[in-house]
Amino acid sequence: MTCGLRGVTVTFGRPAEWPRYLHHLYGGGVSMDLGPMRKSYRGDREAFEETQLTSLDPMKQFAAWFEEAVQCPDIGEANAMCLATCTRDGKPSARMVLLKGFGKDGFRFFTNFESRKGKELDSNPFASLVFYWEPLNRQVRVEGSVKKLPEEEAECYFHSRPKSSQIGAVVSNQSSVIPDREYLRKKNEELEQLYQEQEVPKPKYWYRIVTEIHFGTHGSPSAAPLLCGG
Repeated sequence: MTCGLRGVTVTFGRPAEWPRYLHHLYGGGVSMDLGPMRKSYRGDREAFEETQLTSLDPMKQFAAWFEEAVQCPDIGEANAMCLATCTRDGKPSARMVLLKGFGKDGFRFFTNFESRKGKELDSNPFASLVFYWEPLNRQVRVEGSVKKLPEEEAECYFHSRPKSSQIGAVVSNQSSVIPDREYLRKKNEELEQLYQEQEVPKPKYWYRIVTEIHFGTHGSPSAAPLLCGG
């Protein structure tokens, strides 16, 4: 199947930089056919088989693969994942975020309720995650409903972070328009002074995702996915 996107909006970097990049991208009439771009895939002998699963329990299998990814020197952030959300009328969006925990209750990540992803999760509480560990020839797709973390758990985690990170989270009102970078620097300095001797209040932006997990490999001729439902 060949698919294409029309009327696409492409964004790079931070919001203040988008107009310049978009002008560069579209103003020059950039068009590129990547059809011939191919990579030699690994043979069937190197393909991952279902018999190689550590466990049929999806969380135990994820934990095994995640530990391998953490130990792999060629993977900088094993907990980096693509989070895809969707508006109620079916318009998708995706971005990279960090996994902050997982277990029988699902996968935990944190987001600002006022950000685009936060608003989409509020109006359409379903999401998809993708972990891509290219050096290990593996990917994991996670799908499920989304629930907010209990307030006590969110508070506990937030205040376990360095104070500088807590202040940074308060300063960064995601997806909002700011005058310039200097505005953020000044705001950060103000809050450092304000909370120098007191606790930083937790902003409201924490989520948990409850999921079904799809395990798969890439780079083999068959590229057949393996499924463990949870």
